[in-house]
Amino acid sequence: MDEQSSSDSKDFATVLAEFEQGKSAEPAAAAPPKVGDKVSGQIVSIGPEVAFVDLGGKAEGTIEIAQISDAEGKLTSNVGDTIEAKVSRIDPETGALILRRRVGRGTEVPAELVQAAQSGIPVEGLVTAVVKGGIEVQISGLRAFCPLSQLELRYVENPERFVGQRLSFKVSRYEEGSRGRRPNIVLSRRALLEEEAKAKAAETRARLAPGAVVHGKVTALTDYGAFVDLGGLEGMLHVSEIGFARTAHPKDVLEVGQELDVQVLKIEPAKDSKHSERISLSRKALERDPWKDAVERFPAGSRVKGRAMRLESFGAFIEVAPGLEGLAHISELGASRRINHPKEVLQLGQDVDVTVLGVDPVKRRISLSLQEPGEREERAESRDRGEGGDRGERSDRGSGAGSGSRSERPARAARPDQGGGRSARGSGRGERGQRGDRGSGGGERGAGGDRRERERRDDDRSRGESTTTTTSSGASGFGSMADFFKKSQQE
Repeated sequence: MDEQSSSDSKDFATVLAEFEQGKSAEPAAAAPPKVGDKVSGQIVSIGPEVAFVDLGGKAEGTIEIAQISDAEGKLTSNVGDTIEAKVSRIDPETGALILRRRVGRGTEVPAELVQAAQSGIPVEGLVTAVVKGGIEVQISGLRAFCPLSQLELRYVENPERFVGQRLSFKVSRYEEGSRGRRPNIVLSRRALLEEEAKAKAAETRARLAPGAVVHGKVTALTDYGAFVDLGGLEGMLHVSEIGFARTAHPKDVLEVGQELDVQVLKIEPAKDSKHSERISLSRKALERDPWKDAVERFPAGSRVKGRAMRLESFGAFIEVAPGLEGLAHISELGASRRINHPKEVLQLGQDVDVTVLGVDPVKRRISLSLQEPGEREERAESRDRGEGGDRGERSDRGSGAGSGSRSERPARAARPDQGGGRSARGSGRGERGQRGDRGSGGGERGAGGDRRERERRDDDRSRGESTTTTTSSGASGFGSMADFFKKSQQE
């Protein structure tokens, strides 16, 4: 009996301990939502004007039918659906929470706009026109203004495409008009987009890593690449990573709004709190590398079709397949004539037939030629023959010049001496004559050259004899003149 009572007491103590432990583990009652808080609840009933929402615990809320209807008045949410909204105010009589998903549908629009500006509740409006510096938006008959810088996350180059669209905005400023004037309402769509992106960014950031393949949407195109939305985070797809084929501008292959798969190359952390991390993307990494089988596809000596993509001073780059470009050197562009620039024989975008000279998959280079294989071999052979003939002519010309000079040297040595009676002046003239004979000996050959050489020697002798007579006649000079006139009379 005692044992049974002690067992019962132990069981009761265990049950009590478990109860106390469970009670302590229960979370404390949550504080009631306040104005401006974002709440989530389930629709329990829909009336003619409002719908009742169970927010969990003891909290209940009401939301106007216009808040859960589209522009045509059709319900977008039904009983049992879970919706998200913001607390716009609290009914002082019932204590119920008045919920709003957006402002601009329902009664008392100006008052609701004031609450929206204070609590951050989105408003819905129709874009009616593009004005200086922004767009004009109609919110239940009230005109509002949204600057271009607040229309998108990035600068909008063509705001006209938003005209006629119904968009959601945040009220960044609301000022009552004085003396019956309309209120001054300034909107921001960018603030909403940033909030949505921030909520998605945490989830996206958790699955991003170098090498991961993700799905995204092109949001903007620039000269250097495309920005891709990955879900709250934007990555940069550089123009060189769009594909293996050469791309002049991203707009040639991509367009804004296009969805595509990309691979994450690297993630650089943010420099400060104002900027997000830099994500580099690649679509080329998901494509097949055309250089893997380039050797098999384009063997040396084969004739293939290509297109001139770039013309440089040293040659032309010709695309033989998407992502494969080869170089045709300038010496391979003219078959039988010399060209100074490839533009003399090619134009950008021109389709041509080329001969593959070689493929280097390691260096990713292809050598090309515009010449046919047979024409190229014939040209090489003719060039070799021409070089051999030139070398033979140069050797013959050199040997002829050497033999002529050797034959002249003994002739000059075999000339008789002009005599010891010549004066130094005559001897000097004779030496100058010999130098002249030596210089012109290569050109004076045959009978004409021998005759001129004999006349020159006779003239040198006469000049030597006259000089000797003048020297022996005395220093006055009259003797030399007398001899001159005497010789003239004799002639």
